[in-house]
Amino acid sequence: MRNKFLSLGLMVLSISAVSVNAEVLTKDAIPAPVLEQFYKKHPNALDIVAEKKTHFKQHLIQISYKEEKDKETFIVLYKTNGGIFVSADDVTTANLMPAVAHDNLKAAFNAFTIKKAILVVNPNGVGEDYDLLIDASGVQWNVNVDYKGNIVQKERI
Repeated sequence: MRNKFLSLGLMVLSISAVSVNAEVLTKDAIPAPVLEQFYKKHPNALDIVAEKKTHFKQHLIQISYKEEKDKETFIVLYKTNGGIFVSADDVTTANLMPAVAHDNLKAAFNAFTIKKAILVVNPNGVGEDYDLLIDASGVQWNVNVDYKGNIVQKERI
């Protein structure tokens, strides 16, 4: 019984120690190949925000932007070498995560509100990640949840 509690405690600590890498980048900090490929495909992009992210064990650059003619925000993820990884969708208003994800979030945060949810589908195989911005008792967290509902990464911001 004691070993089970110890194992559970170590698991919780290891999950909380993993970083989501949700660092907002200045235009100068975006790798040149990423910026070049982005502007080739989206020359009229406005309100550009770039962040470092990790999905499916890959370090990526997530760029959110608006097109001149649209008010909708688009999200695209690039590999650091400039290759496009995948487009993502803002699913904040939809409830697409598995029910077990909500149970795991309750266990990790007790009371929380999902402020933003981004769905990232794995282009190289099965599954998807949910990139969440969570408010838990006034504290903001970036959380990555896998398609099974497991909390893969979390970082206090």
